[in-house]
Amino acid sequence: MKPSTISSRAATVDQQASPRERIGTLLMVLGGVMLGTVGIFITEAAQDPITTVLFRCFFGCVALSLWGAVDGRFAELRLTGRALRYAIAAGLLIVVNWALFFAAIPRTSIAVATVIFHVQPFWVIAMGAWWLGEKVSAKLAIAAVIALSGLVLATGVIDGGGGIHNALPAGYWMGVAMCLAGSLAYAGVAIIARMATQISSFALAWWQCVVGVVVTCWWPFVHGLPHSPATWGWLAGMGVIHTGLAYVVLYAGMSRLRTGNIALLQFVYPLTAILVDRVVYGHTLSPTQMVGVSLMAVTLWCVRRMS
Repeated sequence: MKPSTISSRAATVDQQASPRERIGTLLMVLGGVMLGTVGIFITEAAQDPITTVLFRCFFGCVALSLWGAVDGRFAELRLTGRALRYAIAAGLLIVVNWALFFAAIPRTSIAVATVIFHVQPFWVIAMGAWWLGEKVSAKLAIAAVIALSGLVLATGVIDGGGGIHNALPAGYWMGVAMCLAGSLAYAGVAIIARMATQISSFALAWWQCVVGVVVTCWWPFVHGLPHSPATWGWLAGMGVIHTGLAYVVLYAGMSRLRTGNIALLQFVYPLTAILVDRVVYGHTLSPTQMVGVSLMAVTLWCVRRMS
C-alpha cells in the first residue's frame, strides 16, 4: 500500500473521530448544566442525605423505565459478566458519592464542600493515566490547575464567603474527609463510564438507579417518609431531571471523550451551580468570584477547542 494512501486513510479516521469528540463535549456540557441546578431541588426538599439519595434513585428509575418502554430500549438492560459488574460498581460509587457530599455540606459549608469535592478531576486524570495508560499533556495538566483555581475563587471562600477565615465548625475535618472520599468515588464512576463502552448510557444510568434503591430502601422503615406534597415534587424532579435525564446525557458524553477532557468538562457542573445559587437565592458575585467564574469559563472553552 502506498504511503499516500495510508496517510489519506489516517486523515479520514481523524476526521471521523473529531465529530464524535465534539458531540461528547456538547453532551457533557449539557449534562453539567442540568446537574448544576440540583442544589435548588436539594435545598427545597430539605431532607436528610439518605432519603434524598433513595428517592432521587427511585424517581430516576421510574423515569428511565418509562422512557425505555416507549423507546423500546429494554433489551439494553440485559447485562451479564463484566458489563453487569461495571454497572453495579458504578451504581454503588454514585450512591456513596451523593450520600457523602450531602452529609459533608452541614459539616463544612456549601462553598468549602464544593471546592474540596471537585478535586475529583485530578483523580480522573490520575486514574486514566494509571489504569488506561492515557498520556496527560502538560497543557491539559495546566488547564486543570487553572480551572480548579477558578473554582476556589468562584465559591467566595477566599474573600469570606466560606469558612477559611472563620472558626472551624464542629465536625469540619470529618466533612473534609467525606468530600475527599466522595470525590474519589465519583472519579471512579467517570472511569467506569469511559471503560464500559459496551454499556449504553441509558443502561448505565438505569442500573445506577436500581442499585441506589436496593442499597437505601431500608431507610424509610427506620426514619419514616416525607409528608409534604411539595417535598415529593422536589424529590421527583430531582430523580427525573437530574438523574434520569442528566446522567444519560453525561454518560453518553463520557463514552466519546478521553479522560483528561472528561475531567475538565466536569467543571461545568460546579460553575453552573455557583451561578444558579446566586441567581435563584439572590447572592451577588464579588469581584474575586467573577475572576474565578471567568477563569473556569475560559478554561472550559479551551478544552472544547482542544476536543
